[in-house]
Amino acid sequence: MTSPIHVFSEIGKLKTVMLKRPGREVENITPDIMYRLLFDDIPYLPTIQKEHDFFAKTLQDNGIEVVYLENLAAEAIDAGNVKEEFLDKMLSESNIKSDSIREALREYLLSMETLDMVEKIMAGVRTNEIDVKSKALIDLSADDEYPFFMDPMPNLYFTRDPAAAMGDGLTINRMTFEARQRESMFMEVIMAHHPRFGTGEASVWRDRNHLDRIEGGDELILSDKVLAIGISQRTSAQSIEELATVLFNEHSGFEKVLAIKIPHNHAMMHLDTVFTMIDYDKFTIHPGIQGKGGQIDVFTLESDGNNGVKISHGTDLQKALSEALGQPELTLIPCGGGDAVVAPREQWNDGSNTLAIAPGVVVTYDRNYVSNEILRSQGIKVIEVLSSELSRGRGGPRCMSMPLVREDLNK
Repeated sequence: MTSPIHVFSEIGKLKTVMLKRPGREVENITPDIMYRLLFDDIPYLPTIQKEHDFFAKTLQDNGIEVVYLENLAAEAIDAGNVKEEFLDKMLSESNIKSDSIREALREYLLSMETLDMVEKIMAGVRTNEIDVKSKALIDLSADDEYPFFMDPMPNLYFTRDPAAAMGDGLTINRMTFEARQRESMFMEVIMAHHPRFGTGEASVWRDRNHLDRIEGGDELILSDKVLAIGISQRTSAQSIEELATVLFNEHSGFEKVLAIKIPHNHAMMHLDTVFTMIDYDKFTIHPGIQGKGGQIDVFTLESDGNNGVKISHGTDLQKALSEALGQPELTLIPCGGGDAVVAPREQWNDGSNTLAIAPGVVVTYDRNYVSNEILRSQGIKVIEVLSSELSRGRGGPRCMSMPLVREDLNK
C-alpha cells in the first residue's frame, strides 16, 4: 500500500501539505506574556488570516492539496472515539495545579463539539470563561491578574515544527520550550486515529515521549538517502544521533545525516531559518551562520554496520553537501546578497526560509525583495506571498507548512 506520508526530498513537486490557519490564539497574546509564548510582537488577526488564506490559495493554485491541522485533529478524535482521553492528556500537560480548575475545564471543553473543543484548546481558555467554585487555598490565593487557565498556542501556524515528515514516516517531536510542547499532541492523535494516517503504512520514527528536544524546522530532507538536521537552539545533538540510529536500522531508506551546528539564538532558531534547499544544486543561506573563512561545523553520521553510528567532522558545508548529494558544483545563495545591512534585516523576516514546491520553484515572503531578486537572477522561479503580519511570528513559508506528500525526484 502507498504510505499517506511520502517525502524523500526538499524540492520534489509538492502534492499535499498541512497548514494551520491562525485563529483566536493569536489574539490571546498580550505584551506581558508574548516573550514566554515565543513572540516578539502581536499580529493583527484579520490581516494575518487574510495573508494565510492567500498563502493557502497560492499553494492550491499550484495544484497542491491543502489540509488543515485543526480539522484533521478533530476528525481523528471523533474517528477514534478518544475525546475524553485526548482532553485528559491535554489537561495533564497544561500545568494546571488545581483539581477544581482542571475539572471545570474538563466539563467546559467536553460540552463542545469536537472541532470547537480543538480550536478552544488551541486558542486558550481565559479565567473569565468558566466559574470555578472552590474553597481550596490554591484557588483562593490564585493570581487574579493572570488571564488564562489554559495558555494559548499561537505558534501552531508553524506546522513544520511539532512533527516532520521524512520518507514514508515522520517524527512526532518533543518541543524545546514549554510554550510549544503540547502542540505535537495533535499530530500524535492524528497518526493514531485518523483514517487517512492511522492505518499503519506510515512509520513513526521517533515519538514525542523523549527527554531530548528536536523540532521540524531543523529537519531537512536533502535526498532519498540524505538528511540535514540542525544542532540548534531547538534541537539537541543527542536527539539527532538517536534519530539517525533508528533511521539506519529501521529500513527508512536514509543512509546519511549531516548534523549542521548553527548559532543558538532566536534569530536563527532552526536550520531552515538560515538554510534551505531550492533546486538540485542550489541552496539559500544566511551568511551569519558561517564563521571566518566560511567555516561551519558539519558532522556526518552514517551506519557503522553494527546497529550503531559512525561520525566524521568537517567545517566546509559546501564540500559536505556536494559529497553527500553527488553534485560536484553547488551554489549557496546568500540572503540579502550578503550585504551587512540587508542580509540581517531580511534574515529577521525569514529571507532564507523558502518553501520549494518543485525543483527551482519557491514560495517566499514578498517583503524580502532583495533576496527574491537575487534568487530570480539565479534562475529560480519565485512566487511571493503577503507577509506583513505572518512574519511577526519569526517564521517563513517553510515554517508554515508541513509537506505530507512530494513526488519523487527523477534520478
